[in-house]
Formats: sequence, C-alpha cells, structure tokens
Amino acid sequence: QVQLVESGGGSVQAGGSLRLSCAVSAYISSPYCMGWFRQAPGKEREGVASMYIFSSSTNYADSVKDRFTISRNNAGNTLYLQMNSLKPEDTAMYYCALDRTPCSLSLSADEYDYWGQGTQVTVSS
Repeated sequence: QVQLVESGGGSVQAGGSLRLSCAVSAYISSPYCMGWFRQAPGKEREGVASMYIFSSSTNYADSVKDRFTISRNNAGNTLYLQMNSLKPEDTAMYYCALDRTPCSLSLSADEYDYWGQGTQVTVSS
C-alpha cells in the first residue's frame, strides 16, 4: 500500500518562500508520475505541478510557472515543491499525489490514485 506524507507547510508573507516535501512509503518499480495539487476553501482542487519520476520531465500550471519548482531526491522516494515569490492567492491546502497508470504529466486530479493528507500554506499580504 502506497502512503504519501506531506510536510513543510506554514505561514509566510507575500514574496516569501516555502518548500514542501512528500515522502513515499513504498518502492515502486514501474514508471509513474507524481504531482502537487492545491485546494482553497470553496474552490475545486487544482493541479500545480507534475513530474515523471523516471525522467524528471515536468509540467506546471500557468499560475505557478517561473515561481514553483517540482523536484525529487535521487532515491525517488521524496518529492519536493519549492515555492518562491508566494502570493496571497497561493493560500490553500497542498496535496501530493501519485499516478500508477502510464504517466501523462497530467494536472487533473482524476488521473491520480494515491493522495497525502495535505499541508496548509497561508500567504499573507
């Protein structure tokens, strides 16, 4: 059973930075994607960034391009999201997710099979 555990959320002022981490509990040998999603109160969950773990190819939502960077450690069991130049509109619960099906770098939540519990990011103006 795959378990994902996020950490690194917190409160920061606009313009600041945070780095989120997501630990993957199980070794997965087949190619897979991982992604970061966020959900603000009253809004739908939206994809922020995704990565094909075996090649490190990435995909970003337009709203975070050039500000956020998705990456992984060499072992492939920890996913990161470096968030710079944070804005109040980035405030949300952030989730990491894993897609076991053939990887398409999708930012659609429907494509992902496993989810973490989320970590809160709050950006004040």
